[in-house]
Amino acid sequence: MPVIDLSARGSAHGRELIADAIGAACESSGFFTIVGHGVPPELIARMHATTNAFFELPDTEKDLVANRPGVAGFRRFGGTTALSQDQQTPPDLCEVFASHVTGELSEDERARLGDYEAPWKMANIWPDAPAGFQDTWHEYTGAMAELASDIMRLFALALGLPEGFWDDKFDNHTSALIANYYYPQLTPPLPGQLRRGAHTDWGSLTILHQEDGLGGLQVLQGSGETGEWRDVPAIPGSFVVNIGDLMALWTGGRWVSTMHRVLNPGQGTRSSRLSIPFFQQPNHDAPVEPIAAIAPPDYECPPKTGMTSGEWISAKMVKTFSTEP
Repeated sequence: MPVIDLSARGSAHGRELIADAIGAACESSGFFTIVGHGVPPELIARMHATTNAFFELPDTEKDLVANRPGVAGFRRFGGTTALSQDQQTPPDLCEVFASHVTGELSEDERARLGDYEAPWKMANIWPDAPAGFQDTWHEYTGAMAELASDIMRLFALALGLPEGFWDDKFDNHTSALIANYYYPQLTPPLPGQLRRGAHTDWGSLTILHQEDGLGGLQVLQGSGETGEWRDVPAIPGSFVVNIGDLMALWTGGRWVSTMHRVLNPGQGTRSSRLSIPFFQQPNHDAPVEPIAAIAPPDYECPPKTGMTSGEWISAKMVKTFSTEP
């Protein structure tokens, strides 16, 4: 997986070089690692420490901020991610805490974000403990949203589009910040059960921070019987970035949204693991259709075209949580 240094993105020439590297990565695996991103290390460390402290609370305290249905607040079950790919597996072995950038809007404003059930239409729910949780999540969300916005501008450059091409599709975005807590597995998993089952992401891009030295994330290289699962190492101070299904579709398949999964720890390992992905999602009414200026002329539109991004992502959410215990 390529490691791309963003530290030169302040100059026009630096942005061109970075965009070329990003374009090459998105055409091959859809995954790359970024360094030089400018997010303060102190904020990243505080985000992990605060979030870990929440998940280590007793279940009775975490359940005080549980919200069902939909992903907002705490969920003791992480859903069955493979169902989003129509693959039947047991539920994923993780707990989740989630918030959305729209979760701080008024009830009337959230009601206008699509005429269907969707997690970004829910108010965020915040725990009283640990101290500083809500403030830390707000600050981290802001940093991720800013970084994602600039990566989208680099995406545009990589595709030969004006830098601001995506702006009107993200000026009221519905992005989510999710914490996946992979608790110690004290009993053997069921056959086919993973911490996160194999899936692609659904939106435009994902920015993921992994705990250093704790592996588990794998990306599928190739497809079918020739495909090979490869580990994604956690490089200190880095983020893993990958594109989602909407970006692959917008580019007419020029860029790929790749299957990935999170493995269980080795037998007898009692460790936990925390991963915090920021899922950048467009405006709920952004169109799901290839961009004529960049899509290959022979690209065959999949059935999901004609939908809005909100309808597309909501349908994936419904599948993922359809068999929650």
